[in-house]
Amino acid sequence: MIILQGIKLTLIKSNKIYILSIILPAILLFSCTFDYGTGDSGEELRPDIVMENIEYVRIRGGDPLARFRAEYAERRERNQTMDLRDFSFEQMEDRGETVNVEGTAGAARVYLSSGDILLSGGVIVNIESEDISISTDELEWRDDQRLLLGAPDAEVEVLRSDGTNFIGRGLSANIRNRTWAFTGEVTGTFIEEDEEE
Repeated sequence: MIILQGIKLTLIKSNKIYILSIILPAILLFSCTFDYGTGDSGEELRPDIVMENIEYVRIRGGDPLARFRAEYAERRERNQTMDLRDFSFEQMEDRGETVNVEGTAGAARVYLSSGDILLSGGVIVNIESEDISISTDELEWRDDQRLLLGAPDAEVEVLRSDGTNFIGRGLSANIRNRTWAFTGEVTGTFIEEDEEE
């Protein structure tokens, strides 16, 4: 006996396969319902893939370049986006032996076609090679331009181990040129290293 959506089907031993091949498709056609939705914009909101406890490692030439982790992820093929919750990342050097940049965020949206990332919900980024720690509510990474941008009105705090500590608004950091700028007011303390003679 097989129970399929509340319908009982009794198999006759002698012609089991024959009866199943005729009755089962008929039962499936008439007893199953599919909700395809209304075809409106709700389809765009529905994720194509949902994942939990994910880890993604980007490798080039056999060497790991970056590692991303998230507690929860939703991928939408139509928009080419992935939304992540409880997100952390590492950028590696020396064939994966050294972590140069690491960070965390409550949430992240990755734009798959461009590689751009919008971090939000308490963002902390530590850049080992520059001895800099950045914390803010929202931070955007523009991959092609190699730019790190703070929201125009959001405060960004920058700390260094030498005691440098300042807060500014409208952060724009060009990673290629190693230049930093703020469009708004900046307050804090900058410690200048003494030059040895």
